[in-house]
Amino acid sequence: MNAPAEPSRRGTGGSNAEQVLGASDGRILDPIDRVSEILFGLFMVLTFTGTLSVATAGREDVRTMLVAAIGCNTAWGFVDAVMYVLRNLVTRGRNVTLLRALREVARPEIAQRAIADHIGPLAGGLDTPTLERLRRWLIEQPAHAVPSSSVTAHDLKGAGWVFLLVFASTFPVVLPFVFAVDLKMAMRISAAIAGVMLFYCGVIWGRHAGVRPWKAGLALLGLGAVVEAIIIALGG
Repeated sequence: MNAPAEPSRRGTGGSNAEQVLGASDGRILDPIDRVSEILFGLFMVLTFTGTLSVATAGREDVRTMLVAAIGCNTAWGFVDAVMYVLRNLVTRGRNVTLLRALREVARPEIAQRAIADHIGPLAGGLDTPTLERLRRWLIEQPAHAVPSSSVTAHDLKGAGWVFLLVFASTFPVVLPFVFAVDLKMAMRISAAIAGVMLFYCGVIWGRHAGVRPWKAGLALLGLGAVVEAIIIALGG
């Protein structure tokens, strides 16, 4: 495998350093993050709709289910948004710690090993000269290139999107219970909408995982049914 080209030191050094050290690349959430948040909210609301009984449930039971489902996804959307910000802070904190260690360590081979460990399995394609060039490039970056260790506007935007995705995923599944007069019909429509959402999320996942989209869609549809059955059986 050819060694990657040495990172450019001209013009955009700070920007490149921000990308290597884990700062924002401009996207609020990547497609997998978006799908994951939608699935999380979807599974939560299905926990409520799946417990309704056609034989015994009345309008009051449906109303209680709607309030509980919306309230639950509102709460968990908030919790997931907070965890998103915390994950970003931890990731950037690790990157800042790495950069400080690179500037303080005296032996280049130790710094190179730290960089390889930070990169992960892909570092197997980097030889020693390439790791050394990367080490020198990182320690030469100006202080403003180091990602912020405090909450940023990008973090807050991402947290907002996380909340909205979890919260909004509630409504396609519960709206049939609002407008349909017949409970049995509402349950069928709701289940069909949930199935379409699961399949679509699987298609998106498949496109990014290198799997045939329709196969990934069917797999997630089946997996979703199994996971939801287990959640309901366990009283979730």
